[in-house]
Amino acid sequence: MSTQNIGGLNSSQERWKDRFISILTLVLILMLFVFAPLQAAGITVVGITVFQVLGLASALVLIGGVLFVSASPIVAAAMIAALAMAVWAAFARLTAPSSFDVYLLAGAWFIMSVALIFVVGRAVFATGRVNYHRIVGAVLVYLSIAMTFVALFTFVGLLIPKAFSGMLFEDSPALASNVIYFSFVTLTSTGYGDIFPVHPVARSLCNFETILGQLYPATLLARLVSLEIEGRRRRRATSAIGRNGRCGVATACPLSEGKLKTSGLSQYFRF
Repeated sequence: MSTQNIGGLNSSQERWKDRFISILTLVLILMLFVFAPLQAAGITVVGITVFQVLGLASALVLIGGVLFVSASPIVAAAMIAALAMAVWAAFARLTAPSSFDVYLLAGAWFIMSVALIFVVGRAVFATGRVNYHRIVGAVLVYLSIAMTFVALFTFVGLLIPKAFSGMLFEDSPALASNVIYFSFVTLTSTGYGDIFPVHPVARSLCNFETILGQLYPATLLARLVSLEIEGRRRRRATSAIGRNGRCGVATACPLSEGKLKTSGLSQYFRF
């Protein structure tokens, strides 16, 4: 294969990495706000809940997406482990449901959420221009934070009976929807009061999630504003250099527009 073909293939892959951020965000939104309520409502197709089928498919897409956008062998190993846990739990729930299946699912979601935060968050807060993919990536990180605490709350609820008031941690169709609902209520500091932590460990986790829910938007906004200000300053400097004629046609400007612009977030997915 020629060097030109290899370069074109790499360029195409880089563009698709940016698009996968949007795809992963959409899949996670469907997982949280569509499939989970369908399972809680008891909607079935041929005796199988919609969420069990679509949920497993969504998990596979998320795992494959993280593997695609990240070149880290550590992330790849973690995603393979999460995949094995999710598939095992999904088939076990169809045959002989037990609390162990819930542990496996919670573990798989914890691994996937932490990997998404690590991979996408590194790109969101890195230097570069503020573009559409960076904004979508920031939304994905926010949703992944909530999913991380969904897994942690599930572990606590299974290990410590009655750690939460108003929510039972048993293998039921409504469990995923209830824990997701509680996690976002805590992350956004809404606090309806229908579900609340009782055990000290559960309270500590809720406090931590609430703090992250307040700090993340503020930190993100400050970072995006600083990146935009820096980008405008450099573009003005580039324009000034061009007007003053300090760079000739055959001379590469150190602040040339081509070096300032980036195609997206792909360059930050390598470790």
